[in-house]
Amino acid sequence: MFKIEYIEYLYLIGMTPILLIIFYLLWKWRKRQLRRYADHHLVKRLAPYTSRIAVWTKIILFSLGIGFIAIALANPQYGGRKEKVMTKSSDIFIALDISNSMMAEDISPSRLERAKRFSTRLIRSLRGDRIGLILFAGNAYLQMPLTADYAASELFVNSANVNQAGTQGTSFAEAIKLARDAFEPDTDHQKALIIISDGEDHEEEVEAAISDAKEDGIVIFTIAVGSQEGAFIPVVNRGREEFKLDESGQPVRSIVNIEFMADVAEASGGRFYTIEQEKAAIDDIKLQIAQLKKKEVEQRSFTDFNSYFQYFLLVAFILLLLEFILPSRKLKREE
Repeated sequence: MFKIEYIEYLYLIGMTPILLIIFYLLWKWRKRQLRRYADHHLVKRLAPYTSRIAVWTKIILFSLGIGFIAIALANPQYGGRKEKVMTKSSDIFIALDISNSMMAEDISPSRLERAKRFSTRLIRSLRGDRIGLILFAGNAYLQMPLTADYAASELFVNSANVNQAGTQGTSFAEAIKLARDAFEPDTDHQKALIIISDGEDHEEEVEAAISDAKEDGIVIFTIAVGSQEGAFIPVVNRGREEFKLDESGQPVRSIVNIEFMADVAEASGGRFYTIEQEKAAIDDIKLQIAQLKKKEVEQRSFTDFNSYFQYFLLVAFILLLLEFILPSRKLKREE
């Protein structure tokens, strides 16, 4: 496995073309200054031995040397051995609501964007556990199974949008049932389901779904997204942004259902939070999950990373040495 230990130093490579531009501008400026005080023939007599090719060769060698020094500082590494490591981990599904009501803008910039931001920060705090992603609206969709690939988890969260929902609505029961099916069928450890939604569920199957999940050892945490003042739901109609209307033609105001969200968490033995509690909620979820009975899983990891900065440093030294000893003047005057 290849990695860069100090990736910030790679930005120094950008100095290479900058140095070339600076040297070029200085070269042009020097020529203009000489021409201001003497004609072309007199300049050749005043500086007859200067070689343009030699000067530019030195400049290029110097710039490349700086670039290789930057790579050496970044310290490229390669994993020399792959090991199997047994570790204890919790299994966690994040269920993200992608129904139209999540587009309401009663919290900035919108409920969905705020929920995605929360999910990303939550994933980063739960490193070491296996995480999966469920998107739900009228139906639930397994976007990503349980994995330790946190970069992929964040990618899927950030790309979530309401257009991915085949059926609109908000079905907690579907999300909970899908999570039950997606968890591995064993009872040796507890699992967590984190539902992030505005709570606009109107189904009667939720209680049965929660009961079944509790029997399977699934603890449900809920995060309410939105305000109690609510907001209209923006929709795009023929390229124009409008508000969703009810049967009487009036704009639909979506209000977060805090009571329902709290009841879901309490019924499963979990906890309820609001999106405004972001940092406190993430810290407490992490604490609660740490107390769950964990499962021993096998992970493969690369160890014994070997550093290769010395090779790039050697190339940089050779380039800078050549730049130093290379003359910038011709060996004899050109006639």
